[in-house]
Amino acid sequence: MLHIPRTGEGATMVGMIALTALELAAVDTVPAPDRPLVSGVLLGAGAAIFLLAATVLHRHRTAARRARQQLIDSGDWFTARTLEGFPMEAIRPHLLGPDAPSLNRLYTAWVLATHGHSAAWIQRNLDLPSGLVRLLVDAATTRR
Repeated sequence: MLHIPRTGEGATMVGMIALTALELAAVDTVPAPDRPLVSGVLLGAGAAIFLLAATVLHRHRTAARRARQQLIDSGDWFTARTLEGFPMEAIRPHLLGPDAPSLNRLYTAWVLATHGHSAAWIQRNLDLPSGLVRLLVDAATTRR
């Protein structure tokens, strides 16, 4: 059986498609002289609903990004055991520079790599340079 997660974004998309279908049906049923007025009203309502959905989606993603960043920066889940084998000497040159990632973010990448996450996944979700992520994933693989 196919499992489709029920998310707010999916519900919004289905709602917008249903609203568009209803608007098209309404425009087709109105007399010809009234179509420009009805079309304008429906276009305005559709634009307002689109802006509302975009705002909700943007706030949702911003909140998720902040929560993820707080988890990464908290450092509460880094213990001596989870950081065992961390290649500090190899990454030290990457920590020097204006756009250097935080050490907590690298620790997070290390923990995720030791739990089997791929380099592409870590790079995409933690926004780290690919060479640095590859170094951490290779070291984690040899550790296992």
